[in-house]
This record gives sequence, structure tokens and C-alpha cells, in this order.
Amino acid sequence: MIRFKTKTLTVGLLLFAAAPGFSQTFPSRPITVVVPFTPGASTDVIMRRVGQKVSESTGQPVIVDNRAGGGGTVGAMFVKQAAPDGYTLLFGHAGTHAINPAMMSKLAYDPIKDFQPITNLMSFASVLVVPKDSPANSVFELVALAKSKPDGLTYASQGVGSGGHLLGEMFRVKAGVKMVHVPYRGGAPAILDTVAGRTDLLFASYITAGPFIRDGRLRVLGFTSLHRSNQLPDVPTMSEAGFSGVELDYWFGIFAPAGTPDSIVRKLNEEFRKAARAPEVANAIGGQAAEVVTGTPEAFTDLVQTEGGRLGKIIKDVGITME
Repeated sequence: MIRFKTKTLTVGLLLFAAAPGFSQTFPSRPITVVVPFTPGASTDVIMRRVGQKVSESTGQPVIVDNRAGGGGTVGAMFVKQAAPDGYTLLFGHAGTHAINPAMMSKLAYDPIKDFQPITNLMSFASVLVVPKDSPANSVFELVALAKSKPDGLTYASQGVGSGGHLLGEMFRVKAGVKMVHVPYRGGAPAILDTVAGRTDLLFASYITAGPFIRDGRLRVLGFTSLHRSNQLPDVPTMSEAGFSGVELDYWFGIFAPAGTPDSIVRKLNEEFRKAARAPEVANAIGGQAAEVVTGTPEAFTDLVQTEGGRLGKIIKDVGITME
């Protein structure tokens, strides 16, 4: 009887090993990375470069699957429900894992319990920009301008709950001025209306604002990181301009569904960190006033939890909600 059970177990293991999708070597088939942005977005382009490097290293294709919508919730939900086998990943960010949970009371996923962080890949701060015809040539002058107007100033954002929205509210509170939020459907229309002077200011990534800064249609007054950008060495941080706390480094990283085996997590961590630091990828990220930031799964988990608490408090304090 004992021999029969042993034989049955052995046969069962052999059948399992022969089953489709099983491999002692990971990865043994294509990896899909869900990007919660539209094709062609700057972050989408960067993820495709990272994916290409991972593919070259592992010998398996890395497929980018664009699933935009709901501030990243559509893509996040898809990955949450995927098999925890390392073959379906999320290119998540501060919005999906820190901002949305604080703003959406009915969010259908838990940023901590439903995902396994793999590694952060990059982060970027935002620039504070005004139209070229604005009388403000510094953050101090912009605040003075807001105080001189009974109704204050208007600030554009990429949408309710976006990085630009949060920074606008941080700035409004810190400066103690009136400002009216004008949300748009994405960064492009927000930039264009600010260029046209239909809004007074905007916090945006250098990725989207850079071309308009370089051709003189937008004037940059401040940078929302703790340190100056190599791309904009003469632009003061918001702290240097007298408004400490108006800071946001918008981070991006790779997540797997919760329950993904540790051996696969470590392999993915190794491959994606190596890909992000490849010279051609790092140079592409650096050229957008962003920076490569990678680490262990544990460190990335700590970042998600810390940022969720910090940004959640800010969102609660200023009363931002989105249902």
C-alpha cells in the first residue's frame, strides 16, 4: 500500500511537470506587462524599452498590454485577477498604489494585499510652469499675483487626483492663496490651454512640458523634487523657493499578483533592475528629467506603504475625492 502511494505520487509529479506552463526555469514563455496608459505615452515608450532589455536577457518576449482608464484602476484590476505565476505584471505607479486608494472609497483592490511589489524603476518630479506672457518670473511673484486678484488664479491639472492636482492643492494651502482647479482629460490638453493662457499655471512632468519650455511658450518657475534636476540646473526646487512640502516624486514600478512565488519575484527583480540600468534605457529616462530608481522587493513594499500614508493624509486634509 505504501509502495502504491509512492508510485502514484511519482506519476502525478511527472504528469504535473509535463503540464503546459510548468517549467523549472523561469521564464519559459512570454511575459505580459500591463501598462495603464494609452500607447505612445512617454511612460509607455520607456516601459517598452525596459521590456526589450528584459527580453534580450531572458530570451522570452515581453509583451506590453495597454489597458488605460480609471486612473490606472482598469489595468490594476486585470493584474490583480491574473494567475500569480510571474507571467502577468503591472507597470504600477504612485496613482494606482498611493493616490487612488486614498481618493476612491469603493476601490476594488487593495494596493498592499492584492499585489507583490517587484521593484521600482523610475521616478520624476514636476515643474511649475506659467504661460510666457505671465507677469510672474518666480514662485514668489506668482504668489503675489494670486494675492492681488480677488478670485485668485486658475491652475490646470491632468485630471482629478492626478499629480498636478495634488501639487496644485499643496501649493494653494502652503501659499495661503485662492486658486481654482481646472481638471483636464490628460496632460496634453492641460498643457495646451496653459500655453494659450487660458489657465494661469500648471504642475506637469518635464516629459510633457519640456518642448514648450524649450521653445519659450512656457516659463518654468520651480521643481517639485528635493534636489534640482540635471536637465534644469538653474530652476530652484519649491523648497528653495520658500515652499517646502510642495514636493512629489511620481514613481513607477513593477508589480505581480499577490501570491507569486518568491523565487520568481527575485528573478523578476533581477531582470527589471538590470534592464532599467542599461545605458540606453537610463539615458532615455534621464533625458526626461526623470531618474532610474530601483531596489529590492522589500524596499519597494516600504515605499508603497510610506507613500500611501503620506499622500493619503494630504488628500484627506485638502478633501479630494473621486467616486
